[in-house]
Amino acid sequence: MNFQKSFFKSGITLIISLLFLQSTVAKNDLKEGMWRGVLKLNDSTDLPFNFEVKGKTMQIINSDERIIADEITFSNDSVFIRMPFFDSEFKCKLTGDSIMTGNWINYARKTNNSIPFKAESGKTHRIWKNAAKAWGLNGRYETYFSPFTKDEYPAVGIFKSENQKGMQKVTGTFLTETGDYRYLEGAANGYTTILTCFDGSHAFLFKFKGYKDTINGVFYSGSHFSEPFYMLKNDSAKLADPNSLTFMKPGSEKIEFSFKDLEGKTVSLSNAKYKNKVVIIQLMGTWCPNCVDETKYLAGFHKKYNKKGVEVIGLAFERTDDFNKAVQNVNRLKNRFDAKYDFLITGKTGAQQASEALPMLNKVMAFPTTIYVDKKGVVRKIHTGFSGPATGEEYNKFVEQTGLFIDKLLSE
Repeated sequence: MNFQKSFFKSGITLIISLLFLQSTVAKNDLKEGMWRGVLKLNDSTDLPFNFEVKGKTMQIINSDERIIADEITFSNDSVFIRMPFFDSEFKCKLTGDSIMTGNWINYARKTNNSIPFKAESGKTHRIWKNAAKAWGLNGRYETYFSPFTKDEYPAVGIFKSENQKGMQKVTGTFLTETGDYRYLEGAANGYTTILTCFDGSHAFLFKFKGYKDTINGVFYSGSHFSEPFYMLKNDSAKLADPNSLTFMKPGSEKIEFSFKDLEGKTVSLSNAKYKNKVVIIQLMGTWCPNCVDETKYLAGFHKKYNKKGVEVIGLAFERTDDFNKAVQNVNRLKNRFDAKYDFLITGKTGAQQASEALPMLNKVMAFPTTIYVDKKGVVRKIHTGFSGPATGEEYNKFVEQTGLFIDKLLSE
């Protein structure tokens, strides 16, 4: 009898142990297929976006863009997803393999850097499941953010709408004098349009109402910022020439700097490597999505033109004064795009410090800013901002004009 009781107790203990072990075994995958994620910007504002889980990757979808996050780790009922370019990550609890709840943390920000997040698999809509008959945006729109204030700045909205399964899908972007707002995707419902973008650095939401000629709205950037804007239909809308905003001060024609490379060696433009070369100097930061777009472009451009006598130097203005951390950030970006050109750590942050580090410039007003230097070391052009692939024809025009300009410098 004692043996039977002992055996029974041992069996119960074994079953409990197995159940406990099963509940604590680390999960190692997410349910494959489409998901809908929602960032809770405030009590009344949600920012939705879609992603697809494929194998061991999370592929974030913004219009024609897919951002592949492949640094995913699991611990018991938790999942940690690190973004591929930017210093940010999701920290979430898993319910089964199809619900995540937690936070997106943007380490590049010192305040307001954590936003509540929830995602569910099997949900394919981005904004609304169903929508009323809608009026969609098409063409170019003259735009003003923070209108009638000292902070007002112009933009150009470029949009197109198409009916998909009864839903008026809207895609496009805003061009500004400091860069574009990258791939925006959303939908229209009646006279209301919502566009969103999440790229691992920026969490953008545009909500606006209007019909035909005049549209009013609010732009949200994460949980820390919002501003009003209005748009006027104008197919001729354009911005100031990006090659006219930053320039060399009178009496200056050459640019000088001295910063450490990723191995800690001091590099300047006077180094023998750059002598009698056409040099493109990129003022950038790994926290900057437009800089990421430009880095991808320059990586390919450098491979094509390097043997012809073109060098590229990326001056990294990181949001940290820790040299090793800055190197780590830059190496992640460099490796992601197989960029073979040189990157230097400036130890500076922001446009004001960039202006101080390069006092021969009238100002640095945007990241990226790109400086073109001829074989004699003379600055021939300075381009403010970057119109990335989300801008369509604007990007294609930039690529064509840059190629022609570099060919001209090489022929001199």
